[in-house]
Amino acid sequence: MPILTSLILAAFAGYIGAWYVGAVEGNFALLLFLATVVTGLYWLAERLVFLPRRRQAAQAFEATQAQRREELKRQGIDRLDTDDGGKTRERLLAQPWWLDWTAGLFPVILVVFLLRSFVAEPFKIPSGSMMPTLLTGDLILVNKFTYGLRLPVLGTKITEGTPLARGDVVVFRYPPQPSMDYIKRVVGVPGDEVSYQNKRLTINGQPVSKDALPDYFDEDTMRYSKQYSEKLGAVEHRILNDDSRRAGLSDAEIMDFPSRENCRYSVEGFVCKVPAGHYFMMGDNRDNSLDSRYWGFVPDQNVVGRAFFVWMNFGNLKRIGPFH
Repeated sequence: MPILTSLILAAFAGYIGAWYVGAVEGNFALLLFLATVVTGLYWLAERLVFLPRRRQAAQAFEATQAQRREELKRQGIDRLDTDDGGKTRERLLAQPWWLDWTAGLFPVILVVFLLRSFVAEPFKIPSGSMMPTLLTGDLILVNKFTYGLRLPVLGTKITEGTPLARGDVVVFRYPPQPSMDYIKRVVGVPGDEVSYQNKRLTINGQPVSKDALPDYFDEDTMRYSKQYSEKLGAVEHRILNDDSRRAGLSDAEIMDFPSRENCRYSVEGFVCKVPAGHYFMMGDNRDNSLDSRYWGFVPDQNVVGRAFFVWMNFGNLKRIGPFH
C-alpha cells in the first residue's frame, strides 16, 4: 500500500504540475472529485480494515505483556524497569504516513467538495471585461444553488431552481473551450431578440435605459471611459463605452458558433435571436469584452452559478461586498 499510495500521490502532483506550467488543460472540478473518491476509499479502508488490524495487534501485544507480567510475578518480580509497553502500543496504533495523507485528509476534502459543488465557489476576476462592476483581481463568490443544483464535473441539473434573468452576473463554462470559466452579464434569455446598434442595447424592440454618468477613470490604464447607468430587468448597473472603438465587428472577429444563423451583423452592430435553452452574455466593459457577440450563445448546461459577492481584493479592501 505505501508504494501504491506514493504512485497515486505522484500522479496527482504530476497533473497539478503539468497544469501549472500549461502542459495540460486543468479541470479543478474533476481533480477535486477524484481526490474525494480516492481519499474516501482510503478512509473506508482505514475504518473497516487497517484500524481494526492495528487494534488487534495492540490487543495481542497487551495480552503478551499481561502474560509476561504474570510470569514475572510468579518469579517474585513485581516491578518492571520499562514503561510496561506503553510506547510500543502507541506505535502499533499510530496511523502510517500513507493513511495520514489520504484517509486523514478525506473529511476536509469532502467538506470542500460539497461546499464548492452545491453552495458557493470562489473565483478570481482575470480581466477588465466586467469593469466597472468587477475589477481585475477581485475575488468573488458564486452561488451554486440559485439556478438549480448540478452534478459536479458533469454539470447535469438535478433541481430546477430559479431561471436566469436579464441583468444577472453569471459564471459559465466558455463554449469554445469548456475547461475555462468566463463571467459576463445576462442580456438575453431564451426567445429574446437582442440588438446592439451604435452602442445602444435593445431587447425585443425595447431600448434598455442608458443614462450618462461622470467619466470612469481606470487607474491601471490611466485612461477615462464614458460611463453609463443601465437597467436590465430589475438590475441597475454601470457600463463603460470606449469612443475610439467601433460598435460593429469584422467577419474575422466572429467565430463560427452554433445557431450562427440567428444573428445578423453590420457596421452598426448586431441583432441576435436567442435560441431555446441558451443565453446571450455581454461584459459591462462593452468595448473591451470578448462575449456572445464573438463566440455565440451559452447553453444552459454550461452555467456554473450566479456571482454575487466580492470577498477580497488585496489591492483595495473597499471592494469587499455585494454587487449587482
